[in-house]
Formats: sequence, structure tokens, C-alpha cells
Amino acid sequence: MNLPASDYRCYRHPDREAYISCQRCERLICPECMNDASVGFQCPSCIAEGAKSVRAPRTMAGGLVSTNVGTVSMVLIAINVAAYLLTLATGGTDGSVFQHGAMLAESRFNLDGEVLKGVSDGAYWRLLTSAFLHENVLHIAFNMYALYLFGPFVERALGRVRFIAAYLTMSVGASVFVYWLSGPGTLTIGASGAIFGLFGMALILMLKAKQDVSTLLVLLGINAFISTQGNISWQGHLGGFVFGCLLGVVFAYAPRDRRTLVQAGAMVALWAGIVIAVVLRTNQLTG
Repeated sequence: MNLPASDYRCYRHPDREAYISCQRCERLICPECMNDASVGFQCPSCIAEGAKSVRAPRTMAGGLVSTNVGTVSMVLIAINVAAYLLTLATGGTDGSVFQHGAMLAESRFNLDGEVLKGVSDGAYWRLLTSAFLHENVLHIAFNMYALYLFGPFVERALGRVRFIAAYLTMSVGASVFVYWLSGPGTLTIGASGAIFGLFGMALILMLKAKQDVSTLLVLLGINAFISTQGNISWQGHLGGFVFGCLLGVVFAYAPRDRRTLVQAGAMVALWAGIVIAVVLRTNQLTG
């Protein structure tokens, strides 16, 4: 560049002398504005422009690839543990947090004569809050260990936003099954519905990737048998698994060219089904 000495100035900092040109735009840049390139240097503006043209890596479901996979799963574990500690601090299963957060279809009186408002009477928050409550240490330990094992795997495949949406959908979907299939006066709690949803999603994702699912099928069989024993909500487990499989199919098999649109539409349809199911069951109970 044949310029007068006074014109050798950085285009971003006119008060500074510059004798190096950006390899892309050929404008003069000072040392502060010089960014190493494959050949020579580039200015900040060209670096930013180039970054826009680079497509961000995507997961198999179309979500953004996270640099710290498992963060959402760990946050969910922390929320469950915090809810359990809060439950203990407020009286355990007889306390207000447990009594007013557990899934309950129809209003009833507790042992203290207090009215516990059910979902059919407007306590719709129970459909979600019940998924973060646990009865004892063994209960929460089993669920959180399963979340620790399977959460990051599904989170990696879906990306953070899709994983959060799926987990909340499976949690509420499991409660809807409880709403319909359990006794109206039964208190139901636990993240088991969402955990079975993760089992279902993991199964579909592994089938899509043509991975061996024999170990997972054995685990599912064992847990299905356990679900029929004692005071365990098989209804919630079934609901979570069904929703997990449905979401797994949507995220794994949506056409790549319109993946986001199909997934968003399926999510809307599932939530519409949840709302309709809740309304119908509520009308049935309040008849």
C-alpha cells in the first residue's frame, strides 16, 4: 500500500500507527487489533463476521452441543436433594411441603383435619411438584443414581433446551397417568416417572444409533417387576415410560430438514393431550 506516512493508522484506532493489513479486508490494523489467522492476521470485525458463517455443531436431535454435558442433570439432582431436605425440615411426610406438593387427585382431609386441595379442585401444581419430592433416603438415592447414570446420556443426545423440555414433559405426563389410574385420595411422589421416561428415551436413542440394548432391557424388566411390588406407583412409571418413548421417537426420527418444526409441533401436541386429559379427568371427578 503506497500511502503517506500520516495515513498509516489503524482503522479502528485512528490515533495509533499501523503497518499491517488485515488479510480479509486489507484495512490497516494496530497490534491490539491483530488476530492470528492461518495466514497473516485478521481484524476483530472480520473475525466476528467469519464466526457468523460457521455453523454451530448440533446433537443428533438438533440441539446445540454443550461443552459441559451433564450440567442440567446435576442441577436436577440438586433440586431434588434440596426439595428432600426442605421436606425433612418441614416435618417430613407429615409436613406442609410434602402434604401440599405430592400428587393428589381429589381433595381430602389430612390427619390434622386440614384440607388438602387436590388437582381436581385446582391444585394443578401437584402435577409437577410431586416429581421433585421423595419419601426417604433410599427412595431419593435410587432415583438420583438413575438420573446420574442416564441423564447425561440423554442430555448429550438432545442438548440442554430439549432435555429440559423433555424432562418436564415426562414428569407431568407421569402425573397425568397417576391422575387417571390411581386412587383419587392417594398421595403420590417421586422422580420415578421422569426416570422411567429417561429409560424410554435412552432405549429409542440407542435403537436409532444401532447400539446394543440388551442390558437396558434387562434393567427395564427388573424395574418393571419392582414397580408392581408394595407401595410403588406403577401408574407413574408407566406414564413416564410412555412419554419417554414418544419423545424419543420424535427427537430421534424427526426429518433433518424440518427437525425443529416437527419436534416443536410434537411437543405442542403432547402438551395439548396433557391438558385435555387433565380437563376430562377433572370433570369426571367433579361430575
